[in-house]
Amino acid sequence: MIPRSLTVFLIRRPMPARGFTLIEAIVSIAILGVLGGIVAMFIGKPIQGYFDASRRAALTDQADAALRRITRDLHLALPNSLRLANAGGINYIEFIMTTSGGRYRVDADGSTGGNVLSFTNPAALNFDVLGAMPTNPPIVPGDFIVVYNLGPGNAPADAYGGGNRAQVGGIAGNTLTLVANPFALQAPPLPSPVARFQVVPAATQAVTYACADVLTPAANLTRRWNYGFTVAQGTPPAGGATAILAGGANCAVEYAPNASGRNGLLLINLTLSDASGERVSLAQQIRIDNTP
Repeated sequence: MIPRSLTVFLIRRPMPARGFTLIEAIVSIAILGVLGGIVAMFIGKPIQGYFDASRRAALTDQADAALRRITRDLHLALPNSLRLANAGGINYIEFIMTTSGGRYRVDADGSTGGNVLSFTNPAALNFDVLGAMPTNPPIVPGDFIVVYNLGPGNAPADAYGGGNRAQVGGIAGNTLTLVANPFALQAPPLPSPVARFQVVPAATQAVTYACADVLTPAANLTRRWNYGFTVAQGTPPAGGATAILAGGANCAVEYAPNASGRNGLLLINLTLSDASGERVSLAQQIRIDNTP
């Protein structure tokens, strides 16, 4: 019998530690590797396909946005100002941008008083705009007035050469004052049959889109504007402002005027690529209005 005064300590022997053996660990790793390979086999290609589709979608969006920008600009092109060229492996699409237009006063209007646009007197610098003045955007000093543009090779009715292009010096109500009157120097005079003029903004003037005809990683689709009016057709413009619309770009361009010459169809085939080698091609047909 154990005396109550004695404290008894019962010490339990620790159980031996349990864990994985080396063989069990190796078998587990092998099984996980097999399962991982099976999973990768089934989901690897769909995941890669997803990333490929995402890259193609991004390229498609970029190409579509660029073609929409070109289309919007060309719908505002001065009639008969479109000209194409290829120099050094670069395709150039050049045109003169307009923002608005209107009608000018002539003697045949039958109204008394007012200022007519003179095609005989170089000193006559004022003329009245019939109807409402363009307001969106408004005409401002420095803008250009173009009358009856017939395009390159048709001087003096060629806005690139300046024979039918005058700069606005001042505005008072519906009366425009020109810096000079080139219309009165035309030989023969070439007024618009419907007394119509177009407005070319001073901040834009001529516009050129350029892209390579062969796809290279360094090739870009660029837009250049506000460089003036290049007289020589096919000469790459210099100066002005430049913006890159897309990188890794090349294009093919074709233009087919109709029999009357009053309009034509411009076909642009644009190809974009990225660093992974993914590429997309989009084609756009743009109707060009050449009625002066």
